[in-house]
Amino acid sequence: MSAVRQERTRTTTELSLPFRRAARELGLTPREFELAVQLGEVRTCAWGSTGRRVAPEEIERHRSSEGFPEALRTRLWVVGTSDGAELLGISPARFTRLARGGCFAPVRFYVNRYRVVVWQYLATDLVEFADRNPEMLTGRTPALLREALEKHPDRRARSWRARRLDQLTARAEDPWERAAVPAAVLDPGDLTRAVPDPDERARLIALRPVLTQARPETAASREAVDELVMAEDHDEIEWHLHCLRAALAEARAHRPAPGREHRPPAGPDPETSTAPAVSLLPEPQGEPAGQPPGAACRDGQAPRPRGWRAWLRARKGARAPGRTAPATAGRRP
Repeated sequence: MSAVRQERTRTTTELSLPFRRAARELGLTPREFELAVQLGEVRTCAWGSTGRRVAPEEIERHRSSEGFPEALRTRLWVVGTSDGAELLGISPARFTRLARGGCFAPVRFYVNRYRVVVWQYLATDLVEFADRNPEMLTGRTPALLREALEKHPDRRARSWRARRLDQLTARAEDPWERAAVPAAVLDPGDLTRAVPDPDERARLIALRPVLTQARPETAASREAVDELVMAEDHDEIEWHLHCLRAALAEARAHRPAPGREHRPPAGPDPETSTAPAVSLLPEPQGEPAGQPPGAACRDGQAPRPRGWRAWLRARKGARAPGRTAPATAGRRP
């Protein structure tokens, strides 16, 4: 790196903003800002050894974009079951069947005061799905959806996990960090089976990312969150084991885990490297949408953006300046 680039990077880092300040500059609530970072709407930069901040150029990129701040907050619009069903013009029961069948992945969740998991979805994901699959919104439940529900009665948790792992993998800056992503959804027994070496396993455990910031107050609610984070079905577990082994091979080639530098390399993995066959309903690949400004209302949601019906009809909307389309979901379980 040239001296000029080093100086520019140092200056940018010194002037970078902490998350709370960056959220205020962008007119976002803490929850909206958290989602914006997860989705890649707001890019962050490294700060110190473990922290992250937002560069001033990133703030200016958004503030100078057309329609700011409404356009940004609309891209962060999330809806629950009731508003999602209204958005698509279907009944809440049909919306729930589509969500359970894996037609679209939740973007986040929370546990309400009745200890019920409330799933939330990006509005643009729903509109993209409706545009691509209008036949699934009317008439009898399609055979493909019935078969999916028979195999997995509720795919919402695994769809959310897959989405979060995609996001975290994209943000990982090191092969060991990438290997730690699938390790985050495996229980200790499965992790030991995939990574028998204690030094490598300790490295992965230390680097495992946090999938959700949801930390309910009651023990029962915390237990519900802990269950949602872990892979549960056999085929999902096997898929993440496969991803972990592939990422681990890349990490080993990059550098040994601490403690293994002067030890002989681990033997070949006896497990097959072939990924398990997985069938998926089509999932939207479009840009995420957003949550509008306003105080919380139904199911913890913010009120609809002004002109949301016109936005739904037009739906093309403003894409974040300089933002690329998200990775495809082909590797999701």
